[in-house]
Formats: sequence, structure tokens, C-alpha cells
Amino acid sequence: MAQQHPSVAIPAGGVTLAADLEGPIDPHGLVIFVHGSGSSRFSGRNRAVAAKMREAGFATLLADLLTPHEDALDRMTAALRFDIPMLAERTRAMIVWAAARAPFTDLPIGLFGASTGAAAAIIAADAMPERVGAVVSRGGRIDLAGGSLAHLRAPLLMLVGARDEPVAELHERVLPQLTCEHRYTVVPDASHLFEEPGALERVAELAAAWFDEHLARKRIGGGA
Repeated sequence: MAQQHPSVAIPAGGVTLAADLEGPIDPHGLVIFVHGSGSSRFSGRNRAVAAKMREAGFATLLADLLTPHEDALDRMTAALRFDIPMLAERTRAMIVWAAARAPFTDLPIGLFGASTGAAAAIIAADAMPERVGAVVSRGGRIDLAGGSLAHLRAPLLMLVGARDEPVAELHERVLPQLTCEHRYTVVPDASHLFEEPGALERVAELAAAWFDEHLARKRIGGGA
């Protein structure tokens, strides 16, 4: 049986983020989605992946990282979508909010970041290693995570489309900085948005397996 908590409100540094929280009654853990440039919690791609996470036994939290006013401004200027420190701080606020609510208080949290959201996810995971048990990056700008790349402790799965040459080149430059457990996987015949037939399904399968390996049945404090 699934739980649905539509339109939950998350306080984050003076603003309130609108979010959708869904999942099974007894989840293995929580996967928080950190979307990328110009996206929202209504992204068809993220919602499709989130559905797969719930099938695998995880609860999912999808939030708008920008308020409606900020989103309108960003659509005109594209300035806020690259404000990685702000996005990372709001990601941390989502983690704090979720960790204070049952049944997530003693369950691990995973972060699924896309595009610039992947950098924010890595920074947040680096800042909260006791709460974040794994990170997945989909076509992520992990190069924007700065020093957090070298400090990250959470296992990191990087998924890049075979046709996404610019992002692949960025990954090649920064991969040597990683000291955490990590895996770099190229999805065949996929572009940056993974719009090709079967590409997004493959992303969801790989992400679910990663979170299942690193989050499922692992409680905070080392308990099973």
C-alpha cells in the first residue's frame, strides 16, 4: 500500500518549497530528487524515475527548488539555475526536513541529481555524510560541485548518455578527483535528456539497483 502526501511544504532558508512525497508504508529509504536547469517537480523524466524507485520499495520526495517568483525570474534570466550553493543549501533543507519525520528518522537517504542538480546533490551529500547514503547523477554537471567531489563519502553512480559528448568530457576531467566508491556508466544511444526509446527506463533500472545496494535495509547508526 502506498502513502501519498501531496503538496507538502518544506521550509528552506526563508522560503517555502512545494514538494510531493510518495512511497510505500514501510520504505527501505527515501530518494530525494534534485532537478536541474529549468526543471521542476513536475518533470516527466524525474517522475518516471521516481515511480521506478517506489516500485523498488523507496519513498520519493520531489520538490521545486525555486519558488514561483524565483522560477519566473529564472526563466527570463537563467541566473538562479546555476546558483549551485543556493540549490545545495535547499537540498540540505529537504534532507533535514525529511530526516525529522517518521518513518525516515532512522532510514538512509539517497539523492538523485540531474544536470546542475547533481552538483547540488553532491555538495549536500558531502555536508551531511551521516544522512546521505548514496547519490545518483543523471547527465550531471558534477564538475560544478567544486571541492565536494574530492570529499564526498557517499557512493556515487554517474549515468551519462553515449551521445552527450560535452558532459562526458566534463566527467573525464573530474573523475580522478573522486575518492569515494563510484561507478561511471555510459547509457548506449542516449543523449543528454535520455529521450531515446528505452534510455530513461535504463537509467531508472540502474539507479534503483544502486540505491537498493547502498540504501535498502540500512538504517542510520549501522542497524539493519
